[in-house]
Amino acid sequence: MYFRLVRHATIILGINKRKLLVDPVFSDKGSMEPAKPAESQNRNPLVELPVSGEMLTACDAVLITHTHRDHFDEAAARLLPRDKQIFCQPRDRDKLLNYGFENVTAICRHINWEGIRIARTPARHGHGAAALMFAPVSGFVISATGEPAVYITGDSVFYSATRKVLDRYKPDIVICNAGEATFSCGRPITMGIEDIAAIYRHSPASRIIAVHMESWNHCILTRKDLGRYVLENNMQDRIFIPRDGEEIAL
Repeated sequence: MYFRLVRHATIILGINKRKLLVDPVFSDKGSMEPAKPAESQNRNPLVELPVSGEMLTACDAVLITHTHRDHFDEAAARLLPRDKQIFCQPRDRDKLLNYGFENVTAICRHINWEGIRIARTPARHGHGAAALMFAPVSGFVISATGEPAVYITGDSVFYSATRKVLDRYKPDIVICNAGEATFSCGRPITMGIEDIAAIYRHSPASRIIAVHMESWNHCILTRKDLGRYVLENNMQDRIFIPRDGEEIAL
């Protein structure tokens, strides 16, 4: 198995001789409005793709955790082939069909595809009213015989269901959507340092890969700040903070 961070939440997983593209966002740097209201008003994405969108379409399937514009954008909708296999949460199926995609599979609980099991898991995109406003979102656990089990948290904070997923699936790898996305008022809506530390403590056999940083204007947690915390607390044995474009063998 291999993992590659493309940018933000866009990643590539190589598993069971198949290439799975997760949360495709292909827009050029600065081509989208900032998320509002937020302290920074820089246009999104904040950085360019490290590879071309056309290269990313050469995947076997696409997994979309939810269709907020920093996880699926108009550029990806244009570039992805209409017959590409797409997996999504049930609420997003009609939206993707309306884009003209012909092979959209909604995952209610779990599916098996090409020897790969993809199980949908709960996620909570923030706290209180914000979590309700941004719902639904999903996480996914991806596994195959002889491969590490990978838990993609999706856009979520650490909460009771996160613990249950970790306890049930005992993932070898946890891909955390970090960044501590924050608007001008209210609490963060994605994982920050304390959320990642909670996963580290709760799941001592899991390696953690932190993504979803430095690419969108409302994500305030930087790689530098997270990396400093990891080193100060001797967590570098199991927490990895990849650069855009970086590949990690799992």
